[in-house]
Amino acid sequence: MNITLISFVVLYLLGTLALGVWAGTRIKNTSDFAIAGRSLPLAMVITTTFATWFGAETVMGIPAKFVQGGLNAIVEDPLGAGTCLILVGAFFATKLYRQNLLTIGDFYRQRFGKGIEVFCSSAIILSYLGWVAAQITALGLVFSVLTQGAMSEEMGMVVGTLAVLIYVVVGGFLAVAWTDFIQMIVLVIGLSVIAVFSADLAGGAGNVVAMAQSKDLFRFLPEPTFTEMAMFLGAAVTMMLGSIPQQDVFQRVMSAKDEKTARNGAMIGGISYILFAAVPMFIVASAVVVMGQQALDIAKDDYQKLLPTFVLTKMPLVMQILFFGALLSAIKSTSSATLLAPSTSFVENILKNLRPGMKDKQQLLAMRLTIVIFAALVLGYAIKMRGTSIYDLVSSAYQITLVGAFVPLVFGLYWKRATTQGAIFSLVAGIGVWGLFMVEAETLGQAFPGQLAGLLAGMVAMVLGSLMPQWLKNRHEHKAHVEGLADEASK
Repeated sequence: MNITLISFVVLYLLGTLALGVWAGTRIKNTSDFAIAGRSLPLAMVITTTFATWFGAETVMGIPAKFVQGGLNAIVEDPLGAGTCLILVGAFFATKLYRQNLLTIGDFYRQRFGKGIEVFCSSAIILSYLGWVAAQITALGLVFSVLTQGAMSEEMGMVVGTLAVLIYVVVGGFLAVAWTDFIQMIVLVIGLSVIAVFSADLAGGAGNVVAMAQSKDLFRFLPEPTFTEMAMFLGAAVTMMLGSIPQQDVFQRVMSAKDEKTARNGAMIGGISYILFAAVPMFIVASAVVVMGQQALDIAKDDYQKLLPTFVLTKMPLVMQILFFGALLSAIKSTSSATLLAPSTSFVENILKNLRPGMKDKQQLLAMRLTIVIFAALVLGYAIKMRGTSIYDLVSSAYQITLVGAFVPLVFGLYWKRATTQGAIFSLVAGIGVWGLFMVEAETLGQAFPGQLAGLLAGMVAMVLGSLMPQWLKNRHEHKAHVEGLADEASK
């Protein structure tokens, strides 16, 4: 066990806790706690947006997927996830910022009523279960690897959850934004230095690229068959569109000091994420060159340990400190954001409907208590799901928001004729079709992606449900007119 390495990690964790406690002294109301009082400059919007996406799966999941299946295997994340932020900046940030909302659920209430607000908010909250669980699972893995098994993964999950929970509960989104800013500096510097060192171990970047080319890892498009193309598209839109109606993304938009900052912050954050996600992919590709078949065996059997094993066995102490600092930065930044977002949505869009008339201080206390309860639930879920890959936990989290919350958001913003009835039809059809494909995964799910089928069904249902009352009204008026003419003729 490397005591020096562990000591640096502990000091880093204590430093972020201190920063969170300091941020907590500036929290005065729910707006400060949930969206940092709409005060963040462009640099902090970029870093906190980038940080939310750059989590455990980006460092440990995506790179191993890449060396196993190439670019085609990572269309969902980082390509789809990064494009999501670009789309948010281009088409959603300005419109949502002008409405001065506290949560994304507030939009559904104002546009379609309380029923749609509660249903969509519930779907959004549930979607965070897998995402936060993935980060907690990664924290457990990190602490177990650091202590060479002296700390079990389960105990590592508990310790990691507490380390994040304290500063989120105390400092809210302001603490998240400040710690994200510091952690992303550590992340970018740490992984960049390790990438350079990895290239040197591999005999130069050219050897890494040559290995990737020899294994056809740069192939992006699937086989030109209907099923393969449909599966590829389904994977792409899962995070690309399913992540748009998410509270954590919305918080970053609304925390900006003005709408221009909100728009540019999201777009730059998305582009930065796609580009920098290539760095851990390059490091793992270097590991394959250096370690050979051993790296591929780890990627196949327990791919989440490939990158930590490479760093611990092939790199000096300084690089190990940089790596684990960067890795913890990635995990903590994502887990803090994803703990805060569903808790905020629950209080604002569900609890306030059950207990109307809550004062601001009561809401603030409720948000903090909800974070603690949600963290405990997710910790239990993560321990129960131990053995499920980090990448799979993350990618499965967005399907319900894709088939449920995405269509009402888009049509509500961009189609004036969208109605509450249309939104209800969309939710029923989208989730219903998706659920059918999940139940019949061995038959329907093998032929066509369920999340894409649910998305298409939701779109059709929104249009039909919104237009049906007008169509029925026109039909009734036409019938009455014809009957009136017939009566006149009979006279």
